[in-house]
Amino acid sequence: MQMISFLNEFIKHPRSMGAVAPSSKKLARKMVDVINFNKAKTIVELGPGTGSFTKEIMKWKKKSTLLILIEINETFVRRLRKEYANDTSVHVIHGSAENIRKYLGELNLAATDYVLSGLPFTSLPSGVSRRILQNVRNSLTPRGKFITFQYSLVKKTFIQKYFPSIRAKKVWLNLPPAYVLSCNK
Repeated sequence: MQMISFLNEFIKHPRSMGAVAPSSKKLARKMVDVINFNKAKTIVELGPGTGSFTKEIMKWKKKSTLLILIEINETFVRRLRKEYANDTSVHVIHGSAENIRKYLGELNLAATDYVLSGLPFTSLPSGVSRRILQNVRNSLTPRGKFITFQYSLVKKTFIQKYFPSIRAKKVWLNLPPAYVLSCNK
């Protein structure tokens, strides 16, 4: 069912989706490997879609850790809100990743420890990508990390303008294979 929903939304919104299939469990695990769940107070996920990374975060996060999901696709927002309706540590926001700072402010948060992103920077307009990356950078605590994945390293230099320190790891067991980028200010 998740695959059909994902494919339907890709057909309707190919530029904002960036993939024809949900991320694999291996990719999801690599994305959250960077997180120190014992110390994380707040985690933001940009573009959770059908929740591949969200499910992995939920396996490891403490009950007291706040998880904020920012999703632009209304179908996915409804699905996520239904799934996490009874969990007060999860906030699902229907909106754009460009407004991460605004959403944190509305929740009375100055910053977040981690931002995970499934956003397709290679297909997003460059102005949108710039605003997202600048606002993510400004939303992180001093030791915070931005974790994203991309199917190629084409946008690595672009991302490095905002996050000078990037570690890239290839995940072969994903369709297609992907790079996890762990970024520091």
